[in-house]
Amino acid sequence: MLVRDFSFALPEELIARYPAVERDDSRLMVLDRQQQSLTDTRFNRIGSWLQPGDLLVLNNTRVIPARLFGTKQSGGRVEIFLVEQRGEHGMHWRCLLRASKSCRPGQLISLAGGVTAEVLEKAGEQDWLIRFTGTADFENWLQQVGAMPIPPYLNRDAEELDRERYQTVYAAEPGAVAAPTAGLHFTQLLLEQLAQQGVATAAVTLHVGLGTFQPVRAERVQDHQIHRERYLIPHETAVAVAAARQRGSKVVAVGTTACRTLEYAANADGVIRSGQGEADIFIYPGYRFKAVDALLTNFHLPESTLLMLVSAFGGQEFILSAYAEAVRRKFRFYSYGDAMLIV
Repeated sequence: MLVRDFSFALPEELIARYPAVERDDSRLMVLDRQQQSLTDTRFNRIGSWLQPGDLLVLNNTRVIPARLFGTKQSGGRVEIFLVEQRGEHGMHWRCLLRASKSCRPGQLISLAGGVTAEVLEKAGEQDWLIRFTGTADFENWLQQVGAMPIPPYLNRDAEELDRERYQTVYAAEPGAVAAPTAGLHFTQLLLEQLAQQGVATAAVTLHVGLGTFQPVRAERVQDHQIHRERYLIPHETAVAVAAARQRGSKVVAVGTTACRTLEYAANADGVIRSGQGEADIFIYPGYRFKAVDALLTNFHLPESTLLMLVSAFGGQEFILSAYAEAVRRKFRFYSYGDAMLIV
């Protein structure tokens, strides 16, 4: 299976650089796998495709303002991109560094508010281990000075609106450096309306990492090495999934992140193991889904692992034909774009 088999042409003007005015006013393409049919509707009508007893599984990770800008002792500018916290209290982080000249161990970087970042050692091929000093409350300081890590394909700097809109309304657990974008369409009111309809919700946490932006460099799909991401599945969520399956209701993964979390933790019979760890499941056509019955997702990058997952769920030919139709109908693509529900 070749990576180029997941390519498609996308006019640049269809990349959504800003979110819809209202979260749930985006468009929704509903794909029926059995009927091989497509419906063009609005996201706020998603309840029409859900039944009482269906279970929405939401990823409640919260995006941190992971981009920091500082100055080396030489006066050179440095961008620090927080990737993963190491240890307690938030003072040690695995980071990416961008500067005109390479950084080195022992180097000090001055940041806003009197905080200093010390480069300790290499933490990987491109990563560094950084220690922050000068603040007693790192998380609060980060919220004040950090910039939201919006995707690079938006071709703009983060703005004040991104602090709210590049975050789901149910975000609760800080740790992601990219948003679980399928959930960006929900409002609190829409979730309440679905609850009144009898649609249940349950949460998992998967902290979306930098790997979500990394291109697949291998020629063959099977040769790609998937990234690892920290996850947590509460006992109540495992119980809720089991109950939904027992009563014959749909388990709807809200986003590829929720989907990967559930599938990673599912046994051959679709029973979910609660707990935490690091998920590294790579889903592409040929994979047999064990826990997820329906998938809500956005429109993804060509040749990306996310498009491969969606193609595995909906059928590669069906999904690529739907993408071509989405281009023809001028749907908005990527993180701030429109949504697709595969049932």
